[in-house]
Amino acid sequence: MFGLLNNSNLFQWIEKLINFFNSIFFILLLVALSFALIISPPDYLQGDSVRIMYVHVPAAWIGLASYTCIAFLSILNFVFKIKNFSLVTKSIAPIGLLFTCIAIITGSLWGRPTWGTFWAWDARITSMLFLAFFYFLFIIINKFIKDDTKANKISSIVAIIGLVNIPIIKYSVDWFNTLHQPASIKITGTSTIHSSMLLPLFLMFLVLILYCALIFLMKYKTEIIKIKKKNLKR
Repeated sequence: MFGLLNNSNLFQWIEKLINFFNSIFFILLLVALSFALIISPPDYLQGDSVRIMYVHVPAAWIGLASYTCIAFLSILNFVFKIKNFSLVTKSIAPIGLLFTCIAIITGSLWGRPTWGTFWAWDARITSMLFLAFFYFLFIIINKFIKDDTKANKISSIVAIIGLVNIPIIKYSVDWFNTLHQPASIKITGTSTIHSSMLLPLFLMFLVLILYCALIFLMKYKTEIIKIKKKNLKR
């Protein structure tokens, strides 16, 4: 798998994907924002402040999914020693940190009119803050430890330890007494959010996923170039 990095076709495929995603991104963004800001109705209790949800919820999903992916690939890297997985995790980490921070900030903005405060040290908010910390630690380790083998090992351990926090975030509203409302969208149960709000929510999620794919591909390409330069110096 690592030998694929020496194949020039990989760069061609990355460029093609980047160009394709770029060609549809702004169209989808315009459609999603139209639904989120104009077409979807205000909430009967929260009013127009509920529109923050269309960024907050997808950002939180992406933050959690990105870290889960990093931790899973770190476990596989430990077991199978596939170096390419470390390049993938390095490329995902900044994206995950960005959207975790967006989720925290938009959650605070949403919390002010909803709860009457920007911040409360409840289980959901605090565990999300810990998630941002694990992301930050993962990135810092890979940036400042020059020995790649050592950096990969330490950052993988950090990622695996941080995996414990994921179910805490997910079930914190069920396990603890928190200000944060329970999940409105359920895979196995009945969702409590109306379809007029569900459609713009998933449209915004699709747009943000597309943005993540663009950033990931560009970052991944940069990491491959760094590896190539290191190999040339040797």
